[in-house]
Amino acid sequence: MPKFLILGRYGALLGLIAPTAWSGAPPVDDTALTIYSSARPGAIPPEYYRPLPGQGSPNASGVPGFAMVRHEREVQLSAGRTQLQFTDVAALIDPTTVTFSSLTEPGARVLEQNFQFDLVSTDKLLLKYIDKPVTVERSNSATGGSVSGTLLSSTDGLVLRGNDGSITALRDYSIMRFPELPGGLISRPTLQWDIAATRAGTHRTRVTYQTGGVTWWADYNLIYQDGKDAANGFVDLSSWVSIINQSGASYPEAKLKLIAGDVHRAPPPSPKVLSDRVRTMEASAPAGFEEQAFDEFHLYTLGRPASLPNNSTKQIELFDQARRVPAQRLMVFANGPGYFGGASPYEDRNFPATGNSRVATYLQFRNDKASGLGVPLPAGRLRVSRLDTADTSLEFIGEDVIDHTPRDERVRVQLGSAFDVVGERRQVDFSTDSRARWIEEEIEVELRNHKDETVEVQVRESLFRWSNWQILSSSAPYEKEDARTIVSTVRVAANGNSKFRYRVRYSW
Repeated sequence: MPKFLILGRYGALLGLIAPTAWSGAPPVDDTALTIYSSARPGAIPPEYYRPLPGQGSPNASGVPGFAMVRHEREVQLSAGRTQLQFTDVAALIDPTTVTFSSLTEPGARVLEQNFQFDLVSTDKLLLKYIDKPVTVERSNSATGGSVSGTLLSSTDGLVLRGNDGSITALRDYSIMRFPELPGGLISRPTLQWDIAATRAGTHRTRVTYQTGGVTWWADYNLIYQDGKDAANGFVDLSSWVSIINQSGASYPEAKLKLIAGDVHRAPPPSPKVLSDRVRTMEASAPAGFEEQAFDEFHLYTLGRPASLPNNSTKQIELFDQARRVPAQRLMVFANGPGYFGGASPYEDRNFPATGNSRVATYLQFRNDKASGLGVPLPAGRLRVSRLDTADTSLEFIGEDVIDHTPRDERVRVQLGSAFDVVGERRQVDFSTDSRARWIEEEIEVELRNHKDETVEVQVRESLFRWSNWQILSSSAPYEKEDARTIVSTVRVAANGNSKFRYRVRYSW
């Protein structure tokens, strides 16, 4: 019975009969992926892993990451030369990274290697059938029925020449029938090898390659609980890994590894925007990720197989939830400009601007074993929630991002700005003598607390005008944090105010 390639009016392939692209026995595959990410922490928008209505297929080249893929499977090779094809490979494969080896016969040689990616599409199919016979089903009920002839043109409709030499122009067709898939077109990306082997029979082979369209990132959820006072409490911290697979291939029951760290690569072409996403979720399972140091990075190996369908996002718990990690709340008032970095002292008395400013709020904790953590934290976004005791619901109170954080380091999360605590900075006095090479400036910071409880505010002043400076007077103790910054902790009574004043002299 003859079989045809059937194409719908709007390009949908309704049926496809093509030569098999796998040579040898049905594959028994052992797949492993090591995934690398170049995503900025917190920079992954929802559009990367959620469908966008009305959009077409995803352009996965914009996914900020890549994966090293390894397939192990049994194939049948003949003594001498064998043509072997793999069809289930990623569409975004880098052909220059492909390696093939026989684990059964290490001496087997690859004579030639090809990556075929001329995939069948409506336009390519029509172009291949110019000057060849086709069959077209009309969609107009009045002129229904099929029309057969030689395809002369597929631009702005179809033009056919019948067996009697008549010319028919068609716009209202529903289905086209083609005798076969023309040579050179394939339905899936295909790797092809010309292999020379001395041993005939079943070979256990390994194929490795690098593909784009795959990435991962970490997300952290923190639940803050009050402690003995307003400035001290606890957080419960849970972590999740999100993995995007837009590579054009699926990886069922794969061994999964994630690399955390900054792996240098040659700069890729500018990424394009993704347009379509599909999301799947996976809950935590008993065998989670195991972390280990690897070279100058950290490697996270999942203790169970995981399936990564194409065009999907999978979420897996990174490590067990850490409970009651001691945390501190901070309020910080900073003058903002930091090191100005000029080649000469900055003598403009009107910079930086003075006046009212927000007091920033932070949450910080130690990533150490004593606190209940002590694990390397991959870069990611931290979301903080707090329990509303009125109805026992969790309410979102802020989020921030962290870079790769080793164990025993401090983690600080900016939550936002205080509503009831206000800071005001004033320049009380300013004088300069360019000939004598000095500047003196007196600054006053006033903090006003409209809460019904006492608060402490960390005042951070950046001494930006020149590198050589001396504090002449100060109304409260301070610490020199670095070469350009002093820090003073100011206690502000409930519904009260406090001031911190200092005078600094710059010289050069």
